[in-house]
Parts: sequence; C-alpha cells; structure tokens
Amino acid sequence: MPSQAARDVPLRYPVLLGTFTLLFVLRVVGQALVGLGKASFLPPFERWYSGLLPYWLLLPAQIALIVLMFKIVADFARRNGYFVRLKPRTGMILQVLAGIYALTMVMRYALTMALHPELRWFTGTIPIWFHFVLAAFIFTLGRYALRHNSPSRPVP
Repeated sequence: MPSQAARDVPLRYPVLLGTFTLLFVLRVVGQALVGLGKASFLPPFERWYSGLLPYWLLLPAQIALIVLMFKIVADFARRNGYFVRLKPRTGMILQVLAGIYALTMVMRYALTMALHPELRWFTGTIPIWFHFVLAAFIFTLGRYALRHNSPSRPVP
C-alpha cells in the first residue's frame, strides 16, 4: 500500500517534470545528432551551442543532468521517493533559484539581441530557451515541495 506522501502527489507534477525532461533530452539528442552530421534538417551546430563550455565537457554534464531528472521524474511517477519528500524550505530555495536562473536567461537574451540583432527569436538562442526549460523544471520541483510537504502533513 502506498504511503501518505505517495497518495498526495497531484498528477500534474510528474506530467510537467516529465515533459520538461523530454524537452531537454530532445535538445541534447538533437545537438549530438547535428554534431555527428546525422540531422541536416535541424539547425547547424553553432546554433545549439553557446561555447561557454567545451562540448566534450558539456555533453557528459548534460547526460548527468538527464539521469538526475529521470530519477526525480521516477520518484514523482511512483509518488514516493527522496524528491517527493523534499522539505518546504528546500522548495522555497529551489523556487528562488529557478527565478534567478530564468531572470538571468531573460537578461542573457536581451544582451544577445542587443549585441547580435540578427539572432532574433530562435536563430541562435536555442541554449537560452532550453535554460528556461531547466528553470521551469527546478521551479516545479520547488513548488511541489513548498505546497505539498508542509509541516502539517505527515511525511513517512
């Protein structure tokens, strides 16, 4: 029989977290395929890649992040596990960090547009848009912890 925490996870959380994970996986796979020359129908490699980290370092970091995201989604899909039981304080911290992260991406986009107006919208900003996806993932995780793990709810 599932624990109390398991029964209280609204379906929207695993669905949202899973959707953000899928979007990020598609971005990583798309970039890798373009880099290998296997997806000429997608934008060129330089549009996927800001160059802030060398790709040989970026790809393993992205894969590690995907593994963590899958673990979080699995906890929410099972409605039980470490990430379903985060403390409300952790939720608040995650939401604040997600807000700072998203605001930083807004500023990065504005700066990119000011310095490179030819890159309007999606033409060279794929990394920025996917940082918004990651910020949304972090915010959603934090929102769940803050709203559903209050001290008045018993956490097994």
